[in-house]
Amino acid sequence: MKRKKCLALFSGGLDSMLAIRLISDQNIAVHALNIDIGFGGDKDKFELMKRRAAMAGASFEVINMRSKYLQDVLFSPKFGYGKQFNPCIDCHGFMFRTVISMLEHYGADFVISGEVVGQRPMSQRNDAMVHVKNLALDSDDIVLRPLCAKLLKPTKPEREGWVDREKLLGLNGRGRSPQLALAKEFGFEDYESPAGGCLYTMESFSNRIRDFIKFDKEMSEDDLQSLRYGRHLRLPNGAKMIIGRDESDNLALEALNLDKMNSINFDLIGAHSFISKYANDDDLTLGARLALTYTKCEKGVKHTATIGQKELEIEPFESKNAAAEFFIK
Repeated sequence: MKRKKCLALFSGGLDSMLAIRLISDQNIAVHALNIDIGFGGDKDKFELMKRRAAMAGASFEVINMRSKYLQDVLFSPKFGYGKQFNPCIDCHGFMFRTVISMLEHYGADFVISGEVVGQRPMSQRNDAMVHVKNLALDSDDIVLRPLCAKLLKPTKPEREGWVDREKLLGLNGRGRSPQLALAKEFGFEDYESPAGGCLYTMESFSNRIRDFIKFDKEMSEDDLQSLRYGRHLRLPNGAKMIIGRDESDNLALEALNLDKMNSINFDLIGAHSFISKYANDDDLTLGARLALTYTKCEKGVKHTATIGQKELEIEPFESKNAAAEFFIK
């Protein structure tokens, strides 16, 4: 009989690694897919996930779905949001639907994930999993959750004998002891902390999204990416401003196509700053002074700021505390 193959939704976390190992140990080929919806990481993070997938027994690939996710899920979730800007049920449905649609392309038979019943309050309740199944268009019943399978009805891979259900688990709830014990048994030493979570569940990131769409309904993929980096400010007359925190932020922001913003340039070393192209003169002057304050400049001395076609002669504020009231927190 031809060796079975499955696709794994892979986050790089411990649960995903354990799910892969449980299935790969049954002589099933596993290809791990990380569905990149806009917060997954950079090249270094993906290389780390590739190593972890290999450790668990799978090949690995990143699938860029940022634009599709932005258009179809983030701003119009059928099942709403969690505590923050996290459309968890719709997000899970989207990811499963994406991977299911790729089964034929990869010559795979079914899909697995590292989910555990009761671990996530919004998307991993029994009733939520039913909604996810419907959104995923899983009419063939081919999504298998190895870590909690024994608490759920047998799926097609189990019923058909592709997978030995007795070798699967029945984990439940938010406790991590069984997973940590398994990780030790399998010899996993490199895995993501269980405390890691989705960026969309974080209050500060959600507040940045809400602020953005309050002033601009057209969010691009690069606009969304920009919310991950730097200090974000909303100035008194509505202009948006970003000030990098460190060299890493500076490089990330410079690499994005922020076509709605101008950079604020000085002949000085320091944070890279950006301001809305539509900023009026008051916001432009304020933004330039704030940007200057975050450079290595001499206090009490005027410096030239170049913003688009404009040049401003300005002095820095005495302290970075001047920016505090404008931060989007």
